[in-house]
Amino acid sequence: MNVVVLAALHVVVWHAYRAEEQKALERCAQVYNQSHPEVVVEPVAVPFDAFSPKLEAAIPRGNGPDLFIGSHEGIGEWSRTGLILPIEKHVQPGDLTTFLDGTIEPLRIGAHLYGLPLTFKSLALFYRTDRVPEPPATTDDLERLAERAHAQGRYALVYEAGSMFYHAAWLHGFGGKILDENGRPAIDSKESIAALTFLRKLADAHYLPEESTNAVAAQLFNDGQADMTINGPWFVGEIAPGVPFAVAPLPIVSSTGLRAKPLVTIEALLLAARAREPEAALAFARWLSGPAGALIRATEGHQTVAARAPWDDPAVGENPVLKAFRLQLADTVPMSNRLEMRAVWEPAQRALRRVLRGAADPKPALTEAETAVLESLRPAPPAAAPAPYSVGFGILALLLAYLLYRRGRARGGVAELRKQAWAYAYLGPAVAAMALLVFVPFAVGAAMSLFNHEGGTWTFIGLRNFVDILASRDGPVWAPLSFYFTLAVTVLWTVANVSLHVLLGVTLALCLRDPLLKLRGVYRVLLIVPWAVPNYITALIWRGMFHRQFGAVNGLLTALGMKPVSWFSQFWTAFTANVATNVWLGFPFMMVVTLGALSRIPKELEEAAALDGANRWQRLRHVVLPLLWPAMLPSVLLGAVWTFNMFNIVFLVSGGEPDGATEILVSQAYRWAFTRGHRYGYAAAYAVLIFVVLALQSALSRRATELEA
Repeated sequence: MNVVVLAALHVVVWHAYRAEEQKALERCAQVYNQSHPEVVVEPVAVPFDAFSPKLEAAIPRGNGPDLFIGSHEGIGEWSRTGLILPIEKHVQPGDLTTFLDGTIEPLRIGAHLYGLPLTFKSLALFYRTDRVPEPPATTDDLERLAERAHAQGRYALVYEAGSMFYHAAWLHGFGGKILDENGRPAIDSKESIAALTFLRKLADAHYLPEESTNAVAAQLFNDGQADMTINGPWFVGEIAPGVPFAVAPLPIVSSTGLRAKPLVTIEALLLAARAREPEAALAFARWLSGPAGALIRATEGHQTVAARAPWDDPAVGENPVLKAFRLQLADTVPMSNRLEMRAVWEPAQRALRRVLRGAADPKPALTEAETAVLESLRPAPPAAAPAPYSVGFGILALLLAYLLYRRGRARGGVAELRKQAWAYAYLGPAVAAMALLVFVPFAVGAAMSLFNHEGGTWTFIGLRNFVDILASRDGPVWAPLSFYFTLAVTVLWTVANVSLHVLLGVTLALCLRDPLLKLRGVYRVLLIVPWAVPNYITALIWRGMFHRQFGAVNGLLTALGMKPVSWFSQFWTAFTANVATNVWLGFPFMMVVTLGALSRIPKELEEAAALDGANRWQRLRHVVLPLLWPAMLPSVLLGAVWTFNMFNIVFLVSGGEPDGATEILVSQAYRWAFTRGHRYGYAAAYAVLIFVVLALQSALSRRATELEA
């Protein structure tokens, strides 16, 4: 008797969950696999920061998941680019009534439904019950609590006030909107001005800590220096053991009678285009979003689930944290899934931070922000005819080939190549690797600069991106978004850093060279440590050290009787913070190079100069430095290139503050690619211009070296 064994259907689910949420999802997959032996569900964890790029790269090529868990605000872009499929034909209308109100509509675009909701996540008010017996019902109550706490040397409320995501709750509470019904920006309104005025009032009265971040908020809340904080359900894992707390909906805005309404995100299971097992995937999606899967996720993963049924279970419905977020859901505003939302976010947040630090009043800041949004929403450049460019590149390629041919003939032609065949064979693997890892990506990037990317479609526009950049279409030449302003900052950044790297590196190397110095080996090891620590860790440490209220730098200034400095509120102080961090990272390299070069300088030359009567400074100036400079020059040029493109420090320390003024070219290119509407072609044009600038700098440096020689 022959037994036919059917292979199980394999359903791959991508997610970005961590900790308890990941364990709960894996538990759900295990339970489902046991009850459905014909299916194998495999959850695959993908890093959050790489989630969208991996989807964009994998799904069109058939290498992506069958399902993925994504936030609803992304379905506008994903549906437009064809990464997800509508599922309304696979869902009965009655099935949708099993979900909480407000969790289905954000998953629709027009008549199409693109997912089944798993969780809803919004902000709410966390308060310490040992300090605040009852949460404030109104903003007037909140201000009274803030005044009392301030008098006692504490903060009543601490949260990331400079984030538009958090500020949106007050904006909606004052009756404002981020986008109007037609998807146009609505941030320059009297309601938005009122919300910013309220926030400015809290900041001016010092009821809010300056430069507050989530990390600062968590620390102050846990240490008892803050009575309340605004955060989401993920914050529970950051509360220290033993801290008595409770959660409540945000208060009512006293002047409007409206409750502060935070943005809400619906996490849903979305069906990927080109899914290998769509029917099996949808069956699992219905189970996971339904009562059985939701109960596991709520009890084991502590998720605020979208399904109704689990809330009838006392373990879920009576959970004080989950219950508070369920109450807050009635007063939330879904994050818009329109593409225009991405254009609003950065300018609005920039206006918010300017008002918080007192650099601008609400009205002009919001007007400027809305103008920037409208400028970024301008129509895409018209398509260009590729034929003239093809002819031009063809002629350029023929000219290059001819020049190479002439150069080859001048050096002996084919006969000479045959003589050097073994040498070229040895170089072949390195050349192939360079071509694959450097030249091909560069060529692809350069080609991208001739296109405009919108909605997953690439349109050939020729040199329009370069024209827009060089003509400074995104703002005045002296504004931070201008290419020329950023280029000037980048050049200043490079010169300042490399100069200090060389000065400190050479000085320390000369000190360590002194034979009378004891423990030279120990000092060498200690001075190399800054170079050995990964630069992103160093950047985060220095960012904390420059914090306005709690940083070590201002603590030292205060101890010396000086006033603390708001380092990231002014260009020169923010620039100084960036430079200080990068100098700390860069001087060990120059020191090591200098030590190696000094070891090759014959001591007899210095001894002869000493016998001729030269003092220590004269020996350094006329003997050591002239011999040292030729050995140092390659390292200086290399350091200049590294510093010119030092993305991590600028991005992690100042973050471009204030108002993008401390961005350098490479970080500005990143912003255009990933935070300003995915303008990949525009960012690629920036990258090409960076290459041109570095090529010119290299050519000038080589010419200067030849002249010196």
